[in-house]
Order: sequence, then C-alpha cells, then structure tokens
Amino acid sequence: MRAVVVEGPGQITVTTVPDPTPGPNDVVVAVDACGLCGTDLHLVDGEIPVVNYPITPGHELAGRVVAVGGEVTRLAEGDLVAVDPSLPCGECRYCRKGKGNLCEPWQAIGISSPGGAAEYVQVQAKKCYPLPAGTPATAAALIEPLSCAVHGLDKVPHDLTDDVLIYGAGTMGLLLAQLLKRAGVNTLSVVDRRQDRLDVAGSMGVSAVATDAAALDSDGWDLVVDATGVVAAIEDGLGRVRKAGTFLQFGVADAKASANFSPFKVYNEEITIVGSMAVHNSFDRARDLLVSGAVDSDALITNTAGLNDYASALEEFRTGAGLKTQVLPSA
Repeated sequence: MRAVVVEGPGQITVTTVPDPTPGPNDVVVAVDACGLCGTDLHLVDGEIPVVNYPITPGHELAGRVVAVGGEVTRLAEGDLVAVDPSLPCGECRYCRKGKGNLCEPWQAIGISSPGGAAEYVQVQAKKCYPLPAGTPATAAALIEPLSCAVHGLDKVPHDLTDDVLIYGAGTMGLLLAQLLKRAGVNTLSVVDRRQDRLDVAGSMGVSAVATDAAALDSDGWDLVVDATGVVAAIEDGLGRVRKAGTFLQFGVADAKASANFSPFKVYNEEITIVGSMAVHNSFDRARDLLVSGAVDSDALITNTAGLNDYASALEEFRTGAGLKTQVLPSA
C-alpha cells in the first residue's frame, strides 16, 4: 500500500509499505479521510518526544473496515468507522484513576504507531466507532477533534446566563463555538486576527466577532477560552475573566512558553484556571453530535489533498490557510 512516512524531522516521503493485517482483536480500515492537525506539524518538526521514526502520521481518521480479526464480533467488513487514536496503557497511576488522556507512557495512532495518512491502517476494534451508512467520511474524520472540544467543555461550568469569549476561530475554536451555542449560553464572542475566519464564525450565529477583544463592548466574560496557544492571547484573555469566572486553556502552547498573569486577581476574584488535554470519555458523544447534525462540518473542511500532496498540504496548513485540511488517501 501507499503511505506517507516521516523518516525523521523534516523528512517526508510517500512510499510503498507492507499492507497491514489484523490481529485477533483488530480490524484493518481503508482510510477515506485523514485530517491534518498542529500535532502533525510538531511530529514533522521533531518536537514530540514519544515519536519513534520512521512513522506514518495521521490521528484524525475515518474509513471502511476491510478486514476483521478472528475475535472481533461487533464490526464487519464494509462498516464505516471513525477511529479514536488514543492508546492509554491502562496500568499507570493516571490510567488507574480513569484519566487515560494523561497516561504516563502516552501513545497514539499516528504518533507512536502507524496512522491514517495511508491507504490502510491497523486499528484495535475497540477504538472504532461505527457510523450510519451514508455519513461522509470527511465529516467523520472531524469526530476526533470534536471529541477534544467535548472534553474541553466537560472541564468547565457553563450555563444559560454565561457570557463566553473564545480566542481563535480556527477549526477547534469554531467547534467549541458551535457546542457552546448549542448549549444556549447568553452571549458568545469570538476573537481572531483573520477576518476570513471571523466571517465563518459570524455565519454560525455567534453574538459578536472582532480582531481584538478590546473592540468588544463588554466588562468581561464568565468563561474565556483560549483556542490558539498564543501567549499574547492567553495573557489578554486571563485579564478579561469576570469575578468567579473560568479560563480554559484549550490551545496548545509551545512547551517552553510562559505567560504572565495576576495572582492577586485569581485570588481576589476567585478565578478558576483549567486545562484540557485531548480526548477523554468523549468520543462516543462527539460521534453522536456529528451524526445528529449539531456540527456544520462543511464550513470547517476547506482544503483536501491526495497522499502525494501531503507535504505541500502540510506546509500550506502551517501558513494558516483555510480551516481544516484533510488528506483523502483513496483519491
């Protein structure tokens, strides 16, 4: 089969590799769509310690089951599935506490084992979530990032009286916005430096958009979400949380970055600062939300490419062009 292989930092090839075969509890999935993510950039740039090169990337994937292991009973050839890429060990202190997303020897499909930027991928059957026939595979491949957004909102209180501000109108910010709008928060504002992304946010019915939070007419927000990982946005957002409010750090900042904030404000105004890491008991709910039509996937998928164009698609994604870019290995 053909697959993208990252031989080492900065070294991307598209080559022929052996076809995968299922173990007793595995299936083989023919990948129809695989989303690009900031994690893929970190992988290619050599910034993820757990990666063992060479590796086939791709952790946002969906496709059709084409082979089934001998002990698998709940899946059959032809089933359309979305794949949860997380591979917690089940043994470390965090897994034993039910926090597999914080697993100490954390691994994932497309990071520590071959991923979805290939014609086929071997997957544990328990990591496959069946979808109704006719579900577009491109939409199904959004379930992984959507499940991250679902987990993020699990971490914070929000109700119908809340005013919410999101920094970042990329794919993740817009997924969070759609979930919060569906939850019925009082007002929902979105800040981004790119007007084209703000236009998409506006089309989703948010209350207000701006390129700078200072331009919004507000005395603060009950919930402020950073979906950028940009230190300047984080620092600005921390200063705009109302008394008894919450700041959600959802965006992935550089591991060496630091942000300044007022400890006195956090103490004096009883502000809660919360982090959210990846997927946690949220994949099935994300699948159900997507199938129900709660998310406008068409508005988010702006670029597609074939396997041969993976490297150029990744570099275009790096520039911030469009929103979600997906590789279609069967194309």
